[in-house]
Amino acid sequence: MNRLLTLSVALSATLLTTIAAASTSASTFKLILMAQEPRIEGGKIQKVQINKSWPMNAKGVKLSKSAKKFSSLLTAGLDVAEKQIDARAPKPATFRNVGGHWIAAQQNGWKLDREATKAKVLKAILAGQSSAEAVVKVTAPTRSVQLLADRGVLAHVSAGTSSYKGSPAFRDTNVLVGAAKLDNFFVAPGHTFDFAKEVGDISASTGFVKGYVISGGTLEKEDGGGICQVSTTIFRAMYQAGMPIVERHEHSHRVEYYDPVGFEATVYAPAKNLRMKNDTGKYLFVQASWNKKAQTLRFDLFGKAPSRKVSIGKPTVTGFKPPAQPSYSPDERVRAGGRRLLDVPVQGMTSVIVRTIKTSDGKVTKDTLKSVYKPWGAVYGVRPGDSRLR
Repeated sequence: MNRLLTLSVALSATLLTTIAAASTSASTFKLILMAQEPRIEGGKIQKVQINKSWPMNAKGVKLSKSAKKFSSLLTAGLDVAEKQIDARAPKPATFRNVGGHWIAAQQNGWKLDREATKAKVLKAILAGQSSAEAVVKVTAPTRSVQLLADRGVLAHVSAGTSSYKGSPAFRDTNVLVGAAKLDNFFVAPGHTFDFAKEVGDISASTGFVKGYVISGGTLEKEDGGGICQVSTTIFRAMYQAGMPIVERHEHSHRVEYYDPVGFEATVYAPAKNLRMKNDTGKYLFVQASWNKKAQTLRFDLFGKAPSRKVSIGKPTVTGFKPPAQPSYSPDERVRAGGRRLLDVPVQGMTSVIVRTIKTSDGKVTKDTLKSVYKPWGAVYGVRPGDSRLR
């Protein structure tokens, strides 16, 4: 019985070896691609493995082996691989919130070296191997993960958000055009961020449309109406980061788009600008994002891991004054003698917001953000030439 059992086991092992060998010889030959791409996660650069494969024609593999040259039957499989590989274009490194964690990733561009890959495929076939690795030229994006790391941009620093819900079409357009101009740029250490310089010319030639702006105690149409939604939102992100204010202005009257009251920054070149100094000691990287449906805007700042804690108090609002008298603005949509409400009356008031900054050594400093708002009257649109216009 023991000899029979031993013989049975030996025969079974031989059979399994034969089946495995047959399976290997019958397995599909594959062209494979193995690559790594860097990303920033947890404040460090990590490598992400990318694996892809494409099956090659079995008859073509057999003919290539017998003829000792690359069979034309393998061309179709190589074409498929080349199309997919060459379609991968470089994409610059950006941060994304994944499951509550900020990760910066890039995408390298690929270009198949067709002749070198054919040579590798043939060599692998003749050697009896089941796969060959594609020869690919890799092109990294200009703004790479390594560039972010070299500049000390490794962590999320702060965010600023705002809502422009209910905005008319002109505001919607100008907010998105303005935000896009401040998406994905660096603020060097010690450098003063200058809103007017970064956004550049605000006109129809740069994508802005006409919209209402506060001018002369009433509303007038100019290119870029609503751009203050952008300046306010990035101001909030920089203020939350603890950056010192070099220049900041409030609107002449309270505008509900920019509530909480006083937590805003108006711009009107060249008279009013927003300027904030990067005192973090490293580069700051700015990203903008928005939700068109919800009409919300957000700016995120990335840099070195914050070494200070910043808390911003709720506004203390005092000194209320009754609204002003109505004003009128030309509006071609209004019939002669009629009027159309463009803006509601608002009380005058004063808002004070306290910011507290605590450094890693325990030092605590406080500063105040004071905004004084004049009374504002209702604004009505009337037919151009109407006697009520000033």
